[in-house]
Amino acid sequence: MWCFKTQINTMKKFISLSAVLCLVSIFSMAQVGQNGLPRFIRWVDNTQLVLNTKRGADAAPKNYIYNVVTKQYTIAPADAVPTEKSVIVKKGDLYLKENGSEVQLTFDNAEEKNPTLSPDGNYVGYTKNNNLYTLSLVTKKELAITTDGATGILNGYASWVYFEEIFGRPTQYRAFWWSPDSKYISFMRFDERKVPMFPIYNSEGQHGFVEETRYPKAGDQNPTVKIGWTSPNGGAITWADFNEADDQYFGWPIWNPNNNSMWLSWMDRGQNNLKIFELNMTTGAKKPVYAEYQKTWIDLEDRNGGRINFVPNNKGYIAQSDESGWNHLYMYDMEGKLQYPITNGKFTVLGIRHIDEKNKTIYFAARGIENSARIDLYAIGFDGKNQKRLTVGDYNNAQLYLAPDAKHFVTVYSNIQTPTTIAVINTQKKAVDVLGTATPANYDPSKLAKTELIRIKSADGLFELPALVTWPKNMDPNKKYPLLVSIYGGPNAGTVMDSWSSNPAKETWAEEGLIQVAFDHRASGHFGKAGVNYMYRNLGYWEMEDYMTMAKWFIANGQADPTKIAITGFSYGGYMSCYALTYGASVFTHAMAGGSVTAWELYDSHYTERFMDTPAENPEGYKSGNVMTHLKNFKGVLQLVHGTMDDNVHMQNSIQLLSALQDQGKQVEFMLYPGGRHGWGGAKGKHFTDLKNQFIYKHLLEKAMPASK
Repeated sequence: MWCFKTQINTMKKFISLSAVLCLVSIFSMAQVGQNGLPRFIRWVDNTQLVLNTKRGADAAPKNYIYNVVTKQYTIAPADAVPTEKSVIVKKGDLYLKENGSEVQLTFDNAEEKNPTLSPDGNYVGYTKNNNLYTLSLVTKKELAITTDGATGILNGYASWVYFEEIFGRPTQYRAFWWSPDSKYISFMRFDERKVPMFPIYNSEGQHGFVEETRYPKAGDQNPTVKIGWTSPNGGAITWADFNEADDQYFGWPIWNPNNNSMWLSWMDRGQNNLKIFELNMTTGAKKPVYAEYQKTWIDLEDRNGGRINFVPNNKGYIAQSDESGWNHLYMYDMEGKLQYPITNGKFTVLGIRHIDEKNKTIYFAARGIENSARIDLYAIGFDGKNQKRLTVGDYNNAQLYLAPDAKHFVTVYSNIQTPTTIAVINTQKKAVDVLGTATPANYDPSKLAKTELIRIKSADGLFELPALVTWPKNMDPNKKYPLLVSIYGGPNAGTVMDSWSSNPAKETWAEEGLIQVAFDHRASGHFGKAGVNYMYRNLGYWEMEDYMTMAKWFIANGQADPTKIAITGFSYGGYMSCYALTYGASVFTHAMAGGSVTAWELYDSHYTERFMDTPAENPEGYKSGNVMTHLKNFKGVLQLVHGTMDDNVHMQNSIQLLSALQDQGKQVEFMLYPGGRHGWGGAKGKHFTDLKNQFIYKHLLEKAMPASK
């Protein structure tokens, strides 16, 4: 379940409170307010930036240059936003786009995939028929780097579990990389012939067909992998010095820009032993430059972007690690020897935004120093001294863009009460220059339903758990109201942030008398890796214990009707929703579950084993986390939904739960979406929204759904 490692912009595996109720994110409301929220494009230099915005009589947004010193806007020249040449795929062939024209590069029946230009712009790398190719843009000559690609042998094209869990879906299966100097093209070779094949049935046409995916479930054989490189002009392939047969994982390579060497992350199958090696590009020999061990697990995927940050001129590197229980920065020399910690404390570093080698200053984003539901920007010396906050006010700074000299930065910020705003801040004087706001037309906060972020003490008294709640309008103190809890629930995947959200649907539900809440548990990220570690070998338990505690608080203190405590989510959120009507059935009464994991044995190896180890190593944990284990407690009303061609969380999960419920004479509401993957849009997406809305009106509001919805 890769979705949360790139935060909110790529949350593809859950349905949040807003999505459940068909809410629209403020970030998609391009024309909200008088001119809409300006869109930051790039810094031109230390004092000028490019914004896409509407000014004055503009009918449509245009690119402007804004000078942070003079406060003046000027129309941006065409070259203010460089249009670099690119290579695209059209009808299975490659085309070079440059200077407004397109030139066809390939002319065959095979489909080229993932065309990627070399840094010098002279070559393009791509894959087809499971082989890696380069094409010279000077000679237009195509060269096959590999020739052994076949069914189950993939060169430069990732096996499914790497695509989904390690590299991430935005990579589109790409598993090859150019060196910064364009002298090498490196790639991973996957042998997935021993990985179990999972069939996915497509019902289209007269006979339908089966789509087959090499999908390793928990405890299964993983693909074997090796990494090599060669010149884009061909020649012998140099292979990195690893034993391909070992049960291991490799991460996305890191290139050292100081000497063009490759650094590669290696991890054991148990995922608690991480090593990073510098690879000799001539011989393939490896030299260890970083090592980390944790009793629970380490995230192989580089969640925050920048596990390794090189200091210019090979003077060392700055590593991120959450081994202490909180993600922090550490200074290392180039041989991999720890020099000293740079940051420390009970807060989470979210990544380095700029390294000023001249002034020995690091600029980083973090949450939890001021508030775990807000992101702020900080500066600190290389020596770990003089840490200071650069952002201002009680806001969540969701986007941060530093000028090249770090004397100014652009922030896109908001909080629950403040519409999203974009501003420039002077890091020296903390002067704030507002560039625009997404304040809705005719905005009157007094007419909006009350929304607030509250904290609820966990049952064991160890955590102040965050909840985002929108209360019904005009609440009657003598009345009870249905509660709808929206969650995702996965490790380090919280959804409660102090951010603005404006949507008519939220207001409609408040008028209808629905208490709308989002809960985050102890392992959601608000309490660092120390909190997330509670989930080790025990998925499901602590999340639900905390959700039950929070729901009970609303029953005792928030006028929630104990007969109408509903929960909803998708993917891991679907799992938690099913778990709520089994393990958590003493509190929860209704659930809408989509794309749900129902037994961890049925999910993929890399994600599941990271937290649970293998089924053979942790049988009790798998049993406890299995929804079917707790069916004796099942009660309430469950809406169960799945896409028939879900290649991530297989429909098998819902089918097995449905079968077990039928065997016990339990009734549920069940809906399939033919052809649906791990989510679906179009007419079926609207149908899904209507289905959930009907559930809310029928079971929680006990009234007919208005025709307008």
